[in-house]
Amino acid sequence: MTADLILRTENLTRRFAGFTALNDVSVGFERGKLTAIIGPNGAGKSTFFNLLSGTFPPSEGRVVFEQRDLSGLKQHEFAHVGVSKSFQITNIFPAFSVLENVRIALQARVGRLNFWSRRAALALDDRARELLALVGLGAHTRRTARELAHGQQRALEIAIALAADPKLLLMDEPTAGMSPEETRSMMDLIVQLAAERTVVLVEHKMKMVMGISDRIVVLHHGELLATGKPDDIRANDEVKRVYLGQH
Repeated sequence: MTADLILRTENLTRRFAGFTALNDVSVGFERGKLTAIIGPNGAGKSTFFNLLSGTFPPSEGRVVFEQRDLSGLKQHEFAHVGVSKSFQITNIFPAFSVLENVRIALQARVGRLNFWSRRAALALDDRARELLALVGLGAHTRRTARELAHGQQRALEIAIALAADPKLLLMDEPTAGMSPEETRSMMDLIVQLAAERTVVLVEHKMKMVMGISDRIVVLHHGELLATGKPDDIRANDEVKRVYLGQH
């Protein structure tokens, strides 16, 4: 049976001033699955994520989401087609309340005209509270974003990404800078989110993602090294040689 791919890349390549950061990567991401992109430092993970999320265009090749070529879209247009992302560095309004951060994201989705009725405004607040409860911030709606701990700020950014009601959620190193306890909470949240939508995450912590991912994509020196189920990746001799031996 052919896999149902929600996203795929075809010969994806990115060069910077003559340096090839990503070279000829063709890989598919299955709908409804949690896929982790891993690899050692310099493997090309961040470049690959930035191409998948529209941060910059490919030098060659294309990104296809639900049979639509996204390569020519601007970054802000990705959310309109069903792709949202959370970044390695938090992207929030620190002086605004937690609730306001998510409400602004929801308002951007529904449009300015719909926001001015009281009923619509209340509906936005209700939805914002639902999303905050989902990511574990239901008790922090009135706090300013800058008051949150680092792990809570990352959770807030995920709530903001979910405001677009994405079919595909892209996550760039969601546990970066987190304590062990925050990391465990984030992993639990990612598993919960993946039960309802397709999730693709870039992560440096290989052992951590092995236990929660449906599929793994391994990059090395900007090229696709291997892809498969976690057990396949663990048993892959090339992965052992170039990746596992470094950790």
